[in-house]
Amino acid sequence: MKVKSLSRSSDVYLPARNTEVSRLPRNLDPELHPFERAREYSRALNATKLSRVFAQPFVGQLGHGHIDGVYCLAKNIKRINAIASGSGDGIIKYWDLTTREEAVSLKAHHGIVKGLAVTLDGNMLSCGMDNTVKLWDVNKASEPEGGLVKTFLGGSGFTGIDHHRTNSIFATSSNKVEVWDITRSKPTADLSWGADNVNSVKFNLSEQSILASTGSDRSIVIHDLRSNSPVQKLVTLMRTNTICWNPIEAFNFAAANEDHNVYMYDMRKLTRALNVYKDHVGAVMDVDFSPTGQELVTGSYDKTIRIFRVREGHSRDIYHTKRMQRVMCVRFSMDTRYIFSGSDEGNIRIWRTEASSRTGVKSARQRAKLEYDAALIERYKNMPEIRRISRHRHVPKPIKTATEIKKTEVASIKRKEDNMRKRSKKGSMPFQKEREKHVIGVAINPPQKE
Repeated sequence: MKVKSLSRSSDVYLPARNTEVSRLPRNLDPELHPFERAREYSRALNATKLSRVFAQPFVGQLGHGHIDGVYCLAKNIKRINAIASGSGDGIIKYWDLTTREEAVSLKAHHGIVKGLAVTLDGNMLSCGMDNTVKLWDVNKASEPEGGLVKTFLGGSGFTGIDHHRTNSIFATSSNKVEVWDITRSKPTADLSWGADNVNSVKFNLSEQSILASTGSDRSIVIHDLRSNSPVQKLVTLMRTNTICWNPIEAFNFAAANEDHNVYMYDMRKLTRALNVYKDHVGAVMDVDFSPTGQELVTGSYDKTIRIFRVREGHSRDIYHTKRMQRVMCVRFSMDTRYIFSGSDEGNIRIWRTEASSRTGVKSARQRAKLEYDAALIERYKNMPEIRRISRHRHVPKPIKTATEIKKTEVASIKRKEDNMRKRSKKGSMPFQKEREKHVIGVAINPPQKE
């Protein structure tokens, strides 16, 4: 006869502190808990309600902001407590996020600053409509020269700039796409393809020989630095303001469009979008991926910021304030906890990525409770009551009115198309796919320059 002695560790039932109550052993056998799902649903409902009660996304603003509108932001990929901003009066500032005060303020350009980038050694590159690109050493800003290291002259006003992740090269957009070496005063390559004016340019974050640009001819062009030539060109119904590459999925990028939507593309097949992110009622001015590649944030002309999950088509949250005007630029922090936005009235605001989250040291039991609540909400997120509470947001009256008008217009267009399809020959009016109807055409391998 075998005899098994029951034994358990004292860590399971003894309290960690004298102030805690002794923990009771619990048998997790499902047969002993017939109402477990009902209890879990009640806990998920309470957790959803509490997340909305404690939702306070706005953290604060940086210093006193700018005198003019903020039109570009740049983050340092090697530091989580620094960010750069550029405004319409030619001022660029380097901010210390721990104190929320400016560390460096420089009069960089005559006119609007259109682009900013942080180099590998922590310096700043700025470009403006005064036909110049300037390299700044932020550690020497107090010297008589103001920290100016070098000036690059261009043939026309610059509209965007981006720096390579590993090499000392950068790309600019103006009336053409040019690649520069920091050690030289002239561009090393011209990658333009057809557009009269190029709005923005971005390097791929993984395969860094690839960069993409957006043009005034409603095009998105993929360029290859290995051959110093453009590779593909996508033309859409309306203009794309800017793009952002996914830092994890190297082939995918998001494009902020004038038709109130953001489109996700795979560069290997540009004839259709991977996803369409809706809900804005104004032109989307900027888009940025989180460092994990799981979410993206958008800033729009309708004075709101929206956060999307990559696999979903509608926003999971919307941020707005009474004084915030048109949002021109947005960025995720490098630890994904915060969002920075620059708007037309000159303020740079800090938002929490999770509206109900709080900073500070948490005990192990508190962290376990938060993770348990998050798992319950995710499990029961499709239940009607939980879905209604988690999706409900108070929005400004102009946004609500514009949303209702847009829904009415879209429904009217669909109803008209259905009526025409019913009265037309069968097959003469095929249904247009939502992810393809904004694409006009894709061109590959442009003609070589003479």
